[in-house]
Amino acid sequence: MAITTVTPLVDDGARPAKAVQGENIPVRACVFTDGHPTLRVQVRWRSLSPDEGAGWRHSRLSPRMDDFWVGGMEFSSLGAGEFQVEAWVDAFDGWRSDYCRWLEVGASTAGELPIGVTLVKQSLPGWPEAARLAAGERLDSLLQGDPSEIERYLLSPEVVARMAEAPVPATPTRSRRFPVWVERPRALIGAWYEMFPRSEGSDGQHSGTLATSEHRLPAIADMKFDVVYLPPIHPIGVTGRRGRNNAAMAQPGEPGCPWAIGSALGGHTSIHPELGNLEDFRHFVGRAAELGLEVALDYALQCSPDHPWVTQHPDWFLHRPDGSIRNAENPPKRYEDVLPMDFECSDWRALWDACYDILDFWVGQGVKIFRVDNPHTKPFPFWAWLIARLREAHPDVVLLAEAFTRPALMDELSKLGFSQSYTYFTWRSTKGDLRSYLTHLTRDSVDYLRPNFFTNTPDVLTLELQQGGPEVFRRRLILAATLSPSYGIYSGFELCENRPQSADSEDYWDSEKYQYRPRNWDQPGSLAPLAARLNQIRRDHPALQQLRRLYFHRSADPALLVYSKHTADRSDVVVVAVDLAAGRPRRAQFSLSLRRLGLRPGARVRAHELLRQTSETWSGRDHQIDLDAGSVPARIYWVET
Repeated sequence: MAITTVTPLVDDGARPAKAVQGENIPVRACVFTDGHPTLRVQVRWRSLSPDEGAGWRHSRLSPRMDDFWVGGMEFSSLGAGEFQVEAWVDAFDGWRSDYCRWLEVGASTAGELPIGVTLVKQSLPGWPEAARLAAGERLDSLLQGDPSEIERYLLSPEVVARMAEAPVPATPTRSRRFPVWVERPRALIGAWYEMFPRSEGSDGQHSGTLATSEHRLPAIADMKFDVVYLPPIHPIGVTGRRGRNNAAMAQPGEPGCPWAIGSALGGHTSIHPELGNLEDFRHFVGRAAELGLEVALDYALQCSPDHPWVTQHPDWFLHRPDGSIRNAENPPKRYEDVLPMDFECSDWRALWDACYDILDFWVGQGVKIFRVDNPHTKPFPFWAWLIARLREAHPDVVLLAEAFTRPALMDELSKLGFSQSYTYFTWRSTKGDLRSYLTHLTRDSVDYLRPNFFTNTPDVLTLELQQGGPEVFRRRLILAATLSPSYGIYSGFELCENRPQSADSEDYWDSEKYQYRPRNWDQPGSLAPLAARLNQIRRDHPALQQLRRLYFHRSADPALLVYSKHTADRSDVVVVAVDLAAGRPRRAQFSLSLRRLGLRPGARVRAHELLRQTSETWSGRDHQIDLDAGSVPARIYWVET
């Protein structure tokens, strides 16, 4: 017997596939043998956590075309796990199938009944005690009577069911064991909101604080976000400090860029005094938790020229041939306020330990989520070492890779263990681009790369957002919230801020990266109510809380994107239709794949539109919707199957 093409599989089993607690992970394998025996195939899996022991769990796989078998598994414990596929010949079911064929053609079956009796007797040790005793007595009595009674008993639904539950003992053929790494659900599911504490409570000239920022938390919680992410909150360097709108030189009173970390006031484990102190931070984290929010921090491994490490450990930094420390560069740009570290310096062990200690320190302050700045500019061996150490000490920590970079780099970072990754979604806007990119994310890389669909960041204001009005912001919000189980927005997105620094720039005018940015959150036209509704829909519908099981349905309209998501058992089915080119009001048609939705042809079902909270009856595959450019450019249907 052969077991091949097993999934989930990452690098032929050299790296673990990713899972979260309670996630139904699809399992697929090609299983075949010579002849035509009846096969039974199952997946078995276990946690390797010392607290869980070594007990295996099992689940049957179902046959599909061309010898493929499919099913699922579900881990409950954090940390390392493993699975394998096993198969065996079901002797009784094979006997029963052959026996029924003999009956159909009227052949003699007298010599076949003893075989069936023997097989049942061999399986009896696996039956419940009462059923085992009753079956043993029944067989003994039947063997003394009419063969037709034995036949009826052996083919009865009761015996068939018992034999399926406790088959004849057989030595299974097993695949090799494949690794899995299990994280908590936040590694897969979450709505993120990015905010700069220094802007909350600011008058535009002076910094807000962690204490004043707490006043913003209830509004974020009311929008049903799960994570509030803070860019660096550490002291900011003075040397080379950049000014308003990324000016090369800051004017007096300008706060500088938070990613220029470190000054005489401290480094990566210090808080900028203008924001508060550690007690204020712990209070902020506690208040967020009371509101159902987790706090994520930025983990940026770079320093300003004023960071204490520069004088304490100058060898930790990259140097020019003349011995001076080199500034960060991305030609033609040079960043006078940032110094990159040399992770392959002679004292690399001490540097690596210091970088780990930063994470360990903030975990001690109650932070379990980190957005990692530019991980693709640091060596892979460093990340492999750091993540392995972090997993051992803190398996519940979630790492988001901010890696707008080449696909191979993004893939490698994910395989090294980053929980999530930024993606190219920000720049994918056409129907073809979205379909092809999401197909890749939900099929090709689904076992190792989890996307986080940020609609925008302080660094990215796409041309689409610059040139579009509120309808474009609404569209991007709906796409991000319904296509990916994790997504995020940067504060101000709900106000449709879209003024660029210049016509050919993706940077914001008056970017919050370089100045205080107080806002009037009560101005009309805010998308906060839409965000709240979308996030509540996400919480109510497990179909939207997974990366897998996404399917694009047909529509001849080039601007109508229709897709569905469903849970493994199809107990929750959601269909989304998004207008990608809101213009004049129009009527659009689409065609659903009923098989994908688990619907029978001709069945009548209720479809509940969740944004407008209306209902309608669906029958058949072809449907139409009326699109209005002045309203929300989408429909989200819960299909009551």
